[in-house]
Amino acid sequence: MTKIAVMGAGSWGTTFAKVLADAQNDVILWARREDVVEDINEHHRNGDYLPGIDLPVSLTATLDAAEAMAGAEQVYIAVPSSSLRDNLEIWGSLIPRDAIVVSLMKGVEQGTGLRMSEVIEQVTKLPKSRIAVVSGPNLSGEIALEQPTASVAACSSPETAAAVARACTNEYFATFTNKDVIGTEFGGILKNLIAVAIGIVNGVGYGENTKASIMTRGLAEISRFAVAYGARPQTMVGLAGLGDLIATSESPLSRNHKAGEMLGKGFSKREVLKRLNQTAEGLNSVAPILELAAAKGVKMPIVEQVQLVIEGKMKPKDIAPHLMGEDEEPQGE
Repeated sequence: MTKIAVMGAGSWGTTFAKVLADAQNDVILWARREDVVEDINEHHRNGDYLPGIDLPVSLTATLDAAEAMAGAEQVYIAVPSSSLRDNLEIWGSLIPRDAIVVSLMKGVEQGTGLRMSEVIEQVTKLPKSRIAVVSGPNLSGEIALEQPTASVAACSSPETAAAVARACTNEYFATFTNKDVIGTEFGGILKNLIAVAIGIVNGVGYGENTKASIMTRGLAEISRFAVAYGARPQTMVGLAGLGDLIATSESPLSRNHKAGEMLGKGFSKREVLKRLNQTAEGLNSVAPILELAAAKGVKMPIVEQVQLVIEGKMKPKDIAPHLMGEDEEPQGE
C-alpha cells in the first residue's frame, strides 16, 4: 500500500483518486471547496463533478494541502494547467522531498509554452527522475464507471515510471510505462486541439468522411510537432497519442469535443466557456502550441484553422483537413 495525495478534486482528479484507491493505496484528495470535501467524506460522492458515482469508502478528502501531502510517497496533480504555477507557489514546498510527483494535466503554460512537467520541475526544483506524467485514452466519466482502459506512465527514470504504474493499475485500469515524457505529454496536449477541430465540423453537421480526414491528417500534424520537440514517433501512435486522440475526438464526454461542437454551432469562445463551466484545455493550448510550432518551423494548418474559428476570423463551415498555402502541393501522408 502506497500513501498518495491527489491535488485537485475536479472530475479527473476525483476519478484518478478512485483509480488509486481501488488499487489498494492509501489515498487522500485535496479540494479547494468545503462542500466538495464534506460530500466526499460524508456521502462518498462528488456530486458536482461525478454525479451518480460512488467513491471508495477508504478515499478521504481535505481542505488542508499540508495534511494531504504529509508523508505522501506519491503526489498526483490534477489542477487546471493555467493555475498550476500559482498552486505550486502556494503548496509546492509541502511536497515531501523524496516523493514522486505525477502530472495528470494536459496543457501548456500560457506565456512560457512549458509542459506541465517542466513547470513542476522549475518551481519545485525536483529532479526529472522524480517527475512522471500519466496520459492515455482516459475519459473520466467512463473510468469512474470502471469501464476498462489503459494508460501510460512516463518518466526519465524507468524505476519511477514502474512505481507509478504499480500504484495506478487495478482491475479496470492498466498502466504501461515508457521513458518518452515529451511524447507522452505532448500527445495528451495536442490531441485536444484536433478534438476541438472535429467537434467544430460535427457542430457544423459534416459527416464521418470529414471527421476521419481531420483525425488522420491531424495525427500526422501533431506527430510532426511532437517529433520536432524530441518525442519518439512510436509514442504518437500509441496510447498517449492515437489512443487518446480517438477517445477525445468522438466522445460526447470530452470537454474539448463539446467546446468544438459549440463553436461549430456559432457560439463565441466566451459563450462556450460559460456553458461548459469546466476547463477545456484545448482552447487554452491553441495559441501557445502555434507559437512553439512556429519556433520549430512546423506547419499546423488544422490547428491554425481552429485558432481562426475561435477568434471569429473563419466560419466554422470553412474548416477543412486539406488547407494548404498557395505555394504548397499535396504530399504523401
